[in-house]
Amino acid sequence: MDTCERLAAIEDIKQLKARYWRGVDNGDAALVRSILAEDCVLDYRGCCTDPVSGIDHMPAMNLVLEGRDNWPDTAEPIGPKIVTVHQGNDPDIVIESESSAHGIWCFTDRFFLPPGGPFERLTGWGRYHETYENRGGGWKLKTTRIERLRVETA
Repeated sequence: MDTCERLAAIEDIKQLKARYWRGVDNGDAALVRSILAEDCVLDYRGCCTDPVSGIDHMPAMNLVLEGRDNWPDTAEPIGPKIVTVHQGNDPDIVIESESSAHGIWCFTDRFFLPPGGPFERLTGWGRYHETYENRGGGWKLKTTRIERLRVETA
């Protein structure tokens, strides 16, 4: 790949990640599925566990989703009335070939929960570790794993 092709691939992956977060926050399962590889593996184990205290604030989120078609139609695993807001930045994307790439994204996410639970807001900071593939139909998310740096609740 020449420099222009490499930069175009990086931009395509940035757009893919933006659609992922928008789809998650808007509850748009079709949008999320559109950026996933058919045989993706999305590892969310420990994604709401604070590494300092060891407290898992949302154990229902400890999922490994295998396959694009297993992305849920609703946010039911974590609760129907939860609002999420994700912000990603500082992507470190490496294009390995015309069909393979990997990246690390810094992110902040906020979960707003209905009153009456153990907390009403969770704010987390961490990194997404991901791989991407391009089988000729554009770049798709192949694998993801979240590394948590900090989680706070209020």
